[in-house]
Amino acid sequence: MVRTKLILAMTAVIISFGATGLWFLISQRQVAHERHEKFFGSTKEYPTSGGEKMKIEWYANDL
Repeated sequence: MVRTKLILAMTAVIISFGATGLWFLISQRQVAHERHEKFFGSTKEYPTSGGEKMKIEWYANDL
């Protein structure tokens, strides 16, 4: 009886440590992803008004 309780208690401890470790791992990845997006991310607005129009140039040497 004592052996069964000990096995169940150890199993619960192992599962709880594993779940806690997994939770820390996932939360750290999420924080790192947010920092990456903030640093490397760009504004999602690309202003296209004003500026020069694109002009295609053909050169005789390229033919």
